Amino acid sequence: MTAIGSFLVMALAIYLLAIITDEYFIISLDQISRRLNLPSTVAGASLMAMGSSAPELAIALLALFTAGGAHSDVGIGTIVGSAVFNILIITGASAIVRPAKVSWPSAVRDMTMYVACVILLLFVISDGTVSLPETLGFLGLYAIYLMILFRWNSVVKEDEHLVDLVEAEIHEEEERSGLYFRITAFVARMIGLLTGDARKSYIRAFFVSILLIGLISYVLVEMAVVFADALHISPVIVALTLLAAGTSVPDLFASVIVARQGRGSMAIANAVGSNIFDILVGLGLPWLLALVVLKEKIFIGTEDLWSSALILGLTVVLLFVFLFTGKLLSRKEGWVLVAAYGGFIVWTVLGGGL
Repeated sequence: MTAIGSFLVMALAIYLLAIITDEYFIISLDQISRRLNLPSTVAGASLMAMGSSAPELAIALLALFTAGGAHSDVGIGTIVGSAVFNILIITGASAIVRPAKVSWPSAVRDMTMYVACVILLLFVISDGTVSLPETLGFLGLYAIYLMILFRWNSVVKEDEHLVDLVEAEIHEEEERSGLYFRITAFVARMIGLLTGDARKSYIRAFFVSILLIGLISYVLVEMAVVFADALHISPVIVALTLLAAGTSVPDLFASVIVARQGRGSMAIANAVGSNIFDILVGLGLPWLLALVVLKEKIFIGTEDLWSSALILGLTVVLLFVFLFTGKLLSRKEGWVLVAAYGGFIVWTVLGGGL
């Protein structure tokens, strides 16, 4: 298959992933969290984070378990690239739409945990291998984060809910019109024949969505490798750029909607919270399963990933400076974040040998 053909297949796969995730998987998870009476912060950091990060998690899993694990770097690259996209583009775009007033206690909580995540990631990939204790460290740190959120919810009254992103997406859907959205609505209805109504048949929608996300993610991994081979570049470069941005675009739309409604702080919190889930669970869970099933160490190609993970750490420092030098994340600072992502893309592509 040619580069153009594989690119078009990837674009279609990402489009279908966005519809399945937003229209069925996330909504079914929202219904499950309501039935379980989970506190909004815990639901947002666990079930809803899993929903918004489902494509990245599925890609990471399938990249490890297909082709004998030869494509594992594609999954890791997608996670790291998505994390950079979330921090720079989602946070930056939210501030550009409407300057965000920062919720200081929550910002300190989430950013401190995020810094710990990035440090742990840099430590793990520094030697090019992943061991069982390291994967348990990832999942253990996420469990600690959930406990902090649960405790936080009982002490501090949150006036914003992470699951409100679902409501924002639903509200925006009602206002959409035009050929593109009519086509999307038609495709969503066709998918709905398999999943059923996500609000009424949420268990069915949950499991069918997982199956569909898995199948489409498999296609994405294979097409990323084909596309990279056609251009004679590393598949990691494709994962860090195209796959990462493509799987994160739905989150970008939802966050911009929320920011436009004057809840930019929540959009920033969701971007950081999504990254915490992506790094700790999106990497930790696939690595744990691979170690248990394959019973051998996982080897990581660090040439492209180490430098990208280091850049991820620098983005944390940049966001820290912006958040803690003023009460608002201004439009100017938002543009700086977006420009920084442009620099990341140029550096990644040129560094990959294009």
